[in-house]
Amino acid sequence: MSCLLSHIPMATRTRSIFLLGACLALASAIGIAQSQESKPTIRRHQVEESAPEDPNAVLLDQAETAMQHGDFATAEVALQKVSAAKPEDYRAWFDLGYVYNATRRPAQAIDAYRKAVAAKPDVFESNLNLGLLLGKQGQTSEAAKYLKAATQLKPSAAPDEGLSRAWQALGRVEETSDAHAALAAYGEAAKLTPKDPEPHLASAALLQREKTLDAATAEYRTAVDLDPSSGDALNGLINVLIEQKKYSDAEAALRKLLAASPRNNVANTQLARVLSAQGKNDEAAQELQSGSHDSSGDPQAAFQLGTIYQKAGKNAEAEEQFRIVVQKQPRDPQAHYALGALLMQEKKFEESQRELIAAINLKPDLAEAYGNLAVVAAANKNYGLALRALDLRAKYSPEIPATYFLRATTYDNLKDMPHAVEYYQQFLAVDDGKFPDQEWQARHRLIAIDPQHADKYRIKGTK
Repeated sequence: MSCLLSHIPMATRTRSIFLLGACLALASAIGIAQSQESKPTIRRHQVEESAPEDPNAVLLDQAETAMQHGDFATAEVALQKVSAAKPEDYRAWFDLGYVYNATRRPAQAIDAYRKAVAAKPDVFESNLNLGLLLGKQGQTSEAAKYLKAATQLKPSAAPDEGLSRAWQALGRVEETSDAHAALAAYGEAAKLTPKDPEPHLASAALLQREKTLDAATAEYRTAVDLDPSSGDALNGLINVLIEQKKYSDAEAALRKLLAASPRNNVANTQLARVLSAQGKNDEAAQELQSGSHDSSGDPQAAFQLGTIYQKAGKNAEAEEQFRIVVQKQPRDPQAHYALGALLMQEKKFEESQRELIAAINLKPDLAEAYGNLAVVAAANKNYGLALRALDLRAKYSPEIPATYFLRATTYDNLKDMPHAVEYYQQFLAVDDGKFPDQEWQARHRLIAIDPQHADKYRIKGTK
């Protein structure tokens, strides 16, 4: 949205009103930083003036000139004089509201805008700015009151665009208490600016949170159609389709987008995700390798890429991505766990042990890490650590055949035969043929270390 308001020459017996504050606040409501603005620009708003030489009018002009040059201190002094002399002058209060907001004094800005609205209730920009500021302060109920008033008034410039932003701002504050009213507000915004994807994105995100997924999908599709380059719209659409497990729809939409924009790495990565979700891991890895992916600055993207590579059996590529995540987010237990589990697969047991211990230190209730740690500790002949890891795992998850077998082999390596016999026996009691190779090993070890009961361990018909 453009916030440049053109100059209109001052006519005889008229004066200007500084309305850039409304424009800047409006821009901030849709994510445009005030720092992106260059000099403020004055919008001339025609107001009848009884005496051009009125000293208050002169002070107002001086204040607005100072505001135009970013000299808020000078402007504030002049505006305070005018508001003290003429407390019914909405224009002075409006300009003061802007000055206070620009100098990060929201409480004083709100008070000034209240007085501007009280003095002249039918000014769109006063109601809008007051509503926006109240919303930012969490005063959503009162913010809605002024934003609703703004939607019924006429902006000084770009009326459809201005009203659309007012409806969107109203939708955002209504979301906290009334999803239906918020959706209605976003719908009004979309009618006013039919080529703007933002109202559809806002509706889609709210519908997704409300688990109205078909409607959310329709809104995301509209946003993508309006702006095919929108990462938010694309990610939202893919995420909601994945949530619905409509993987083929997601894949078809992404392939269509990539046909038109083959260098779109966002879409390329999303397609890999969708392929992976369908179990097409080799295709997912090929899709990633066909693009130019630099995830070094984005740990979330690196984690996602690493997961897809790992599923596809591309362990070297997966390891590279997980190492990026650990480097960027050293306090993330899931990153250390993912890297540690992969290193275990690669039989890099010493490194794996370090990463798994790091994960557990950061998140002591990470149950799945204890089982892996027991495996790599045993591989490293650190049998005491393996048993401690198994004991800690048992606090969070029940024993399974694999943990009984690992306990048995660990005690066996420690030459603690009574405990080895006990856990080999427990393994055989619960395994029920799931791990035939380990059953064979358990039976033969029991025959060797508990010979007096050898016949009990032999399968009938064997010696």
